[in-house]
Amino acid sequence: MKFEGGCYCGDIRYEVTSEPKVKSQCHCREYQYISGGGPNYYMLIAAEGFKYTKREPNTFTRKDLEKPVTRQFCGTCATPIATRIPGFDMVILKAGSLDDPSLFGKSGSAIYTCDAQPFHHIPDDIPSFDKVPKR
Repeated sequence: MKFEGGCYCGDIRYEVTSEPKVKSQCHCREYQYISGGGPNYYMLIAAEGFKYTKREPNTFTRKDLEKPVTRQFCGTCATPIATRIPGFDMVILKAGSLDDPSLFGKSGSAIYTCDAQPFHHIPDDIPSFDKVPKR
């Protein structure tokens, strides 16, 4: 599978050449801040199957957390693109950054539902977890 995406203004472009491992939605409070209130719809992509093809993103990593993630976004239009977790060889790719968001399809699960707001929609027919399920 091959697909592409980028930011709202077009300054950043990327290419994915591997099949998504997971398609999910995260309702954690952190993503509510970043999205403006909604959950994060994301795909887990093997790091070797993801590359930026036009401009590298800006990054943000909190300094006050023990194991902070690094958020990648466009420095011009602020579109969130991806998140990287230290020691995790996957890219958390934001579904909204896909050229064709319909490729996301349907969430396979919902995580951090303990933080979900009354206006978030969690389909009844997908597994839901208060936090992250054990592997």
